[in-house]
Formats: sequence, structure tokens, C-alpha cells
Amino acid sequence: MAKTDERDAGKRSPAHGTSVSSATVSSASSSAVSSASSVTSSASPRRRVTLRDVAEEAGVSLKTASNVINGNGRMSKATRAKVEAVIKRTGYRVNVAARNLNRDRTGFITLAVPTLTAPYLAELANRVIDAARQRGYLVYVTTYAEGSAKGARALLRSFNSTVSDGMILSMSEVEDISPEDLDVDFPLVVVGARTTWGKADHVTPNDVQAARAAAGYLFDRGVRSLAVIGGRGEYDEDRLLGATEGNAQLRLRGIIEECRRRGATLDARLVGNVEQEWTIGAGAHATQELIDRGIAFDGVIGLNDQLAIGALTVMRANGIEIPRQVQVIGFDNIEEAQYLQIPLTTMDSRLEWTAPTAVDRILGRIRGEIVKPELLMTDCGVIVRDSTR
Repeated sequence: MAKTDERDAGKRSPAHGTSVSSATVSSASSSAVSSASSVTSSASPRRRVTLRDVAEEAGVSLKTASNVINGNGRMSKATRAKVEAVIKRTGYRVNVAARNLNRDRTGFITLAVPTLTAPYLAELANRVIDAARQRGYLVYVTTYAEGSAKGARALLRSFNSTVSDGMILSMSEVEDISPEDLDVDFPLVVVGARTTWGKADHVTPNDVQAARAAAGYLFDRGVRSLAVIGGRGEYDEDRLLGATEGNAQLRLRGIIEECRRRGATLDARLVGNVEQEWTIGAGAHATQELIDRGIAFDGVIGLNDQLAIGALTVMRANGIEIPRQVQVIGFDNIEEAQYLQIPLTTMDSRLEWTAPTAVDRILGRIRGEIVKPELLMTDCGVIVRDSTR
């Protein structure tokens, strides 16, 4: 569940036209924007300790005291230690709001996602908030109406740099985005499986590699006939082999490539189509349709964990033994996967890498340290549980 600072969320919106109620800010860091950023010393409870007080008590210039606070400047170890001792003794705290104002920064970044209902995106939001907080930043989280006039394109066009220093965008699979939409005048990092055409930093797990690994893992454990739950649209193998974006397309591409490498064929009749509904219910419905077709299969790849959980549920209801008769693997390693009656084998989401990497990239752009857009990608491993042998 995302973390909310109601004081800040109620006052600011990260982009004109987006819902304030969907803004989420890390509560643990909310003191950073409090008007009482400095604290009073025990000797003078009604008066805030200022940087000038610290400098005078330490016997240094205001500039030297400021350099100690900001971790820069040249000075002796003894001078630095003396200033730090005064800071600790007086309880001085940096006025982050004032410092950001002086630096022409807000101290906030925006995370835009299509929904917070999906477990993967909710965890992404939490991890981005945590990573930003550790680096001295707060996060607005906003959702957008995917595939509509108020979708990601509108969010990009209405971004307000007076309340946020940059945006991390998780782009929906159904968004009609062009290269021109990503050619913006503010720091932007895109996470997920959509392409950025080299217009913005792109941070993503390698979906093709992960899908190859998932299929290979099942083949190595004796699977001969593979079913896939999570297809979108008509199954076209040649088109999928040329896919360059989209979770479903890239993961199907990886599965097909691994099948061909093994001399196997992915039967189009065993690809369960769920369109955009990557939910437990959609996975259950698609799996029942495959069972009703009467085509034998002994391995199932759910293109996310929710689809795989739906497949597990329906197969057990049909008397199919997991994993003796059918082995199942999912993607994303959502929290629920390990607590099922038959814990689900899954591909690691690598969110512990994605979130801090995206935060580091956006902060590097905000500081002017990063200029050229890059594709940052990482491989995924299998998390083995009881749904496979």
C-alpha cells in the first residue's frame, strides 16, 4: 500500500488535471517540508537554532558551516568535526524547503502509474518512495486513466515543474504514445516494457530473457507440451518474434524463442487470450477454456503471477494435480505467490533493482549529472517453489 502524507498531498498536485486524491507521499519524510525544519535547542526552547548560530558557536564562517551541512568544501578534519559537534549538541536541522528553494528545486519527484490495484505497481510505488526517501527526496504518486484523453500523454503535457522536479513514468501497455510525447523539457525516466525510442531513460527487467528462462526451466523438468496464459490479441508467431515492447509480447517472444531452441512448438491453441485483463479471474477463465478444448498440456506459464494463480485454482478444481500432472510458473514474485496452498514458482520481478535505479537516474538528471538517455536492463532468475518439480 502506498504511503501518504495528507498534508502535502492535499496542498499540491504533481500535474495539472490529475487527481490530488491519487497523490502519495512518503509520510516518514514529511518533516522535510515542514515549516519547522529547524528545531529549538534545549537551552532556548522558543527559538529555532539557525545555521548562523551553529557557525558562531563553532567559531567558523557561515560558508564553512554550510559546507559541512552539504558535505562539500575544503577544510581541516578538526574544523569539520567541531562544526558537526555543535550541530549535534544544539539539535540543528536543515530547513530542506528553504534549501530546495535556493537550489531552484522542490525536493519532490512524481511517480505516475496506470493503477495501484495491480500488486506489482503497488510494490513499485512503495520501493520508489523508500529509495527516494533514502536519497533525501519525497514522492508524489499519481495514477492516470490509461488509454484515454487523460492518460499518460496528458500527464506529460501538463507536468508542473513548480511542484515536482521530474517524473518516473510507468507506461501502460494500452497507451498510444509517440516519440514526440517523450521529448519533454523536464527530467523523465520510464520504467517497464514500453519503448522510449531513445528519448528518455528506460529502466526495465529483460522480459525476453526472463521468459526464455521460465520456459527453459519447465522444459528442463520434463514438460513436453507448454500452455501460456496471458496472450493479447490474435496469436501471430512471426509478429511476436519481432516484438520490441510490451510485457505480453516480449514474454511470448522469449517463450517462442526457447521453444524453437529446444526443437519444440508452442501450439497456438494453448495460448490463453485475456486481452488486457491480467487478473486472477481472467487467468482462471482462460485456463478453463484451454482445459475444455481437450488439448493435453503438462506445463503452464502465466505471464504474471495473478494469471498463474487463476490457472492453479481452476486446474485444482478440475482434479489436475500440481505439479505431478502440470507444472506452473508465473512472473513478478508478488507477495501472495509464496503463501498459496501450493506456493507458486515465479520469475523474480527485480523491483529491488528497478526502483532505486530509476530514482538514481531521475536524481542524476535533476542535478544535471546525466544528459544522454540510456536503456538500463537487468536479467531475472527463477524463484523455485512447489508448483514445479
